[in-house]
Amino acid sequence: MPKMKKVERMTVTMRIIHWVTVLSMIIAVATGLYIGHPYYSTLITDPAVDKYVMAWNRWWHFIVAIIFDVTAILIGYLYFFSRFEKPYKKLIPNKKNIIEFWEVFLNLITFNRRKKFDSSHSDSYNIVFFTVFHFLLILMLFTGLQLYVHALASGDSSIGAWWPAMLHLVTDWTLYVFGGNMGVRYVHHLTMYFILAWVMCHIYYQIWRTIFWQEGDISIVVGGSKFVKDESSKKEEN
Repeated sequence: MPKMKKVERMTVTMRIIHWVTVLSMIIAVATGLYIGHPYYSTLITDPAVDKYVMAWNRWWHFIVAIIFDVTAILIGYLYFFSRFEKPYKKLIPNKKNIIEFWEVFLNLITFNRRKKFDSSHSDSYNIVFFTVFHFLLILMLFTGLQLYVHALASGDSSIGAWWPAMLHLVTDWTLYVFGGNMGVRYVHHLTMYFILAWVMCHIYYQIWRTIFWQEGDISIVVGGSKFVKDESSKKEEN
């Protein structure tokens, strides 16, 4: 049996961001679906309570959207300036990254019959996969903030007129790109399903890698590390 060595794959900061994103996403989906179609208000019989249900759902939806904003900024920063690893390097379309991307893809579709890459680090395929998720998240945030500021018809807010003005400045482009408020609403809702599909693919792939590679990939988001074959010990044996 080949010797295994432990390799660090996620820092504490990265793991905290991951689980905060997971929790925020669950709350955002649950509250967002309610805002679009109130699915549990019929269970509340007290009219005094029922009238605040939508307000609380909107409040929680907005709060987790702000958390998504913060985590997106942090992830963007870490993509370029992390001292652990810099994912942006894997996005550069050079020969090395392109070859690695296709080798990981071939490894997936051949069920691990072909593995010609180093799985001890974040590969180009996985980095591109996560980058797609972050672009979907950014689209979700811009369209969501446009829907939020659209509801502030007076042009004012509890913290002043500067807040709606700033949101209009950074999100009004979505109205022109998606054909008005209804288009923005549709894209916001549709993007949620793309994100949910991405999440299902992500979970499947992590389980797939854990089973086929036998390196404990699924434990990375908990302990921050995995185990890979120690090639140095194999050379010593030879």
